[in-house]
Amino acid sequence: MDARLALRIRTFRDTGQVSPQVADFVTTELEALAAEGATVTEDTAGMLTSHLMMALTRLLDGRPVERFPTDRQVAAELDRHPEAASRARSVSERAKLTLGAALPETEINFLGMHLAVLAQHSPAS
Repeated sequence: MDARLALRIRTFRDTGQVSPQVADFVTTELEALAAEGATVTEDTAGMLTSHLMMALTRLLDGRPVERFPTDRQVAAELDRHPEAASRARSVSERAKLTLGAALPETEINFLGMHLAVLAQHSPAS
């Protein structure tokens, strides 16, 4: 993880936008991706990082997650990226075990799209 992405996470944590537990969970997930060969930088994973931290925070705060009109389109697009879809589901399962909050289908799909984009920017793709 590069310094700019680490700064993004610290800023979310230090300003109270996310809890330390959420920041730690997301950091662990990003480090795992990097260890597997993904290029995890501000440029490639900044949006993924923000989205996951805010989605988990909304869930932990008990705020509802709305379904979007594009849910079907996103799910259909993910059919072309089964590894990203599988990884997103695994992240959701780990979030449930670690934080007590599993991501709903809408969030899993958007996370999957972020992961698919990350894979396209990584040498392992």
